[in-house]
Amino acid sequence: MKIRAQRVAEQMRKEITDILLREVNDPRTKNATITSVDVTGDLQQATAYYTVLGDDATVKAETQAGLDKASAFIRREIGSRIRLRKTPELSFEYDSSVAYGSHIDSLIRDLNRNDQ
Repeated sequence: MKIRAQRVAEQMRKEITDILLREVNDPRTKNATITSVDVTGDLQQATAYYTVLGDDATVKAETQAGLDKASAFIRREIGSRIRLRKTPELSFEYDSSVAYGSHIDSLIRDLNRNDQ
C-alpha cells in the first residue's frame, strides 16, 4: 500500500504543478513551487508542500491564502485527471527545508572564505 501512496503522491505533485501554472488565475499562487506531496496510506488526505522565492513573510502569507482559496478547484481538477475512487482532501503547507538548506550553504561558504 505504501508504494501506491508514493505513486499517487508523485502524480499529484505533477498535476498540482501543472494546474497552478495553467489553470489557476490567482496571481498570489504564481510564486509557489510544489516541492513534494505526502499522501496518507488510505489515500484520504494529501499535504502539498510548497516554497516561494524570497524570505518575505507577507509573500508567504499571501501565497498560503491563495493556495487555500484555490484548494477546492485544484482538488476537483485532480479528481478529473487522476483515476481514484475518492480524491484526497488537499491541504498546503510551507516547506522551509529549501530556505534551511540555503542558510546552511551560505554558512559553509562563509567558513570556506574564512579559511582561505
